[in-house]
Amino acid sequence: MDMHSLRSKTSRLALFAFACVSASASAQPADNSGVVIDVNGAKRGAYPIALPVAPEGDAPSKEVAQVESGDLTLAGVFKVLDPTSFLADLKTEQLGIDPQKWKDVGAFGVVKYRVTADQIEFRLFEVSKGNTAALTKMYKRSGTTTRQIVHRWDNEVVKYYTNEPGFFGSQIAFTAKGKGTSTIMAMDFDGANAFVVSHNSSTNILPAWSPSGGKIAYTSFMRNNPDLYVGTTSGGRPTKLSGQKGMNTGAAWSPDGSKIALTLSKDGNPEIYIINASDGSVVRRITNDKSIDTSPAWSPDGAQLAFVSDRNGGPQIFVVSSSGGTPKQVSFNGTYNTTPTWSPKAGKHVIAYTTRDGGTYDIVALDLDTKAMTRVTQNEGNNEEPSFSPNGRVIAYARQGQGIFISNADGTGKATKIYSGAATGVDWG
Repeated sequence: MDMHSLRSKTSRLALFAFACVSASASAQPADNSGVVIDVNGAKRGAYPIALPVAPEGDAPSKEVAQVESGDLTLAGVFKVLDPTSFLADLKTEQLGIDPQKWKDVGAFGVVKYRVTADQIEFRLFEVSKGNTAALTKMYKRSGTTTRQIVHRWDNEVVKYYTNEPGFFGSQIAFTAKGKGTSTIMAMDFDGANAFVVSHNSSTNILPAWSPSGGKIAYTSFMRNNPDLYVGTTSGGRPTKLSGQKGMNTGAAWSPDGSKIALTLSKDGNPEIYIINASDGSVVRRITNDKSIDTSPAWSPDGAQLAFVSDRNGGPQIFVVSSSGGTPKQVSFNGTYNTTPTWSPKAGKHVIAYTTRDGGTYDIVALDLDTKAMTRVTQNEGNNEEPSFSPNGRVIAYARQGQGIFISNADGTGKATKIYSGAATGVDWG
């Protein structure tokens, strides 16, 4: 079943298509907090970092360099330098650096490492501070993979430079579209280690990670009704959580994992409800309007829900208290805005969503406090269904006919493809 057929099918269920549908490289901040990269500074530059391959040049050493380069490229705050430009004698330096050699190629930071049979040792240098490592870590190789170790280290590097957690080691769920079916899949944030979550030959859509990361809720037509199921990342038979007549779609877990917001049309009209995540019983009805209300998304503190409604004309983004009340429209660009998702950054009130305010679908991010809107994509095909990384630094989204991409949430830099193939319904765990 192609995308148009899928949307046609679901639209017969109360217009379901509508439901679906850098850092400053300057010196340390004045407060001397120890943060090297002021990610909230007015000047938006990428921090130049050198990631030379260990002089041993064997397969494990090359894997470390490859994973590390991929991680820090996607981090949204670094400029990974071209290894062919390096002037230093890596065999002579070993785990140290000759600062002048790295200054000459424009490096502000340098990472060195050594792989042995038992462990991997990493050292991070700030070139301006000389040849004393600013950060050193050693990881035992027993019981873990090289990729996992490098992700752990790279999270430490991001934390050191920005005082923010990294997202390396996290996973992304999505819907992979096939002929006559669509499958819920998950993969590492960089596209590695993809695996199937929904093991049936039906139509499965709109995956949503639980806060713990061990479960994924999704809608499946396996019993000829769009019911809500919960599966585990370890496999096994999924549990039907909500099988109300009509739509049980667009699940979103509450931050504490105890509740799920979703669209139900059991009373004849698509409305936003909250159900118990344990047994699917209805906790409360959030909206009550003759319009179509879909695609709920929880704010990080659990106090609010963003959702899509056509109550004022075309589909727009609204925000309402998670305890109910009068919704407030927050999107005003264009006439078609859908699939909201909240940034998880503490103290911020930012929603990313799909917009059509020109000839194509694009991703934008809206600051609810300042009303400033950032264009994440533009003139790059049709992009939809954004999802923030766990630290809010970057956004994953689907590009029609091409795959899944990652872009900086502040609109800087270039998009990076992490998955090739027909995909939609992106959710970053």
